[in-house]
Amino acid sequence: MKSPSNSLTYLLLGLVLALALNSYLPALPVRAADSSASPPASTDSCSTGRSIAVSGTAVVNVTPDRVLIQLGVQSNGRTPQLTEASNSATIYRVIQAVKNQGVAEKDIVTDRYVIDPVYRDYDSLTIEGYRINNTVGITLRDVNQVNQVIIAALNAGANQVLNVEFYLSDLRKYRDQARELAMTAAGEKAADLAQAAGSKAGCVLSISENTWSYFSGGWWGRSRDLWTQNTVQNISGSNGQDDSSEFGPVNLGQISVRAEVTASYALE
Repeated sequence: MKSPSNSLTYLLLGLVLALALNSYLPALPVRAADSSASPPASTDSCSTGRSIAVSGTAVVNVTPDRVLIQLGVQSNGRTPQLTEASNSATIYRVIQAVKNQGVAEKDIVTDRYVIDPVYRDYDSLTIEGYRINNTVGITLRDVNQVNQVIIAALNAGANQVLNVEFYLSDLRKYRDQARELAMTAAGEKAADLAQAAGSKAGCVLSISENTWSYFSGGWWGRSRDLWTQNTVQNISGSNGQDDSSEFGPVNLGQISVRAEVTASYALE
């Protein structure tokens, strides 16, 4: 026969176990419900079900503010020593003449120096003399100096004008501007087309871009068809000059910076 104290002990243990189970079992459905909860819905409202693709083009015409001139001195002589002496003396006079026009020494550089033998005829191996072609590259920071620098160099003995190239020192700024104008044009076109179709252009789905620049001076540059552009903007150069340079062998034109974008928009 069990003693009363043992029975009381068993009774108390049973009550503790019952209370523990009662407090634990109700929490099980709650945890199961939490683990099976669906993830939150996406907040991205840009629908890709319907879309519209358009293109935008812009041209920014800018007066150049830098010029690169390549002048050459070609010399002929019986021996390499005589040819080199003649060429060096002439190229020295040319450089001094350019410096007298206010061009800094750091903007004058030897661009090419070639010495070749001169044969008696095409099939002969007999050397009659030597020829030196010495090319000097000159950077002008004042675009209105082109004509006077060329004339001064020719008067000093230069006998070749190999290239005159206009460019922009801050081309990137105008590229960014052309891209922005082209993107604005694309957005306006998308809005107009969507409205005509009874819809509305929404967020941008994709963008592709192509940007380049070209010199638009002279008859060959101005023959480009600008009617195909959405936006054409004319800007004076950073030096405040327009394209009406002094009359001479080289007349100042403009740099045309063109940007083309293709973009697709979601239709709401």
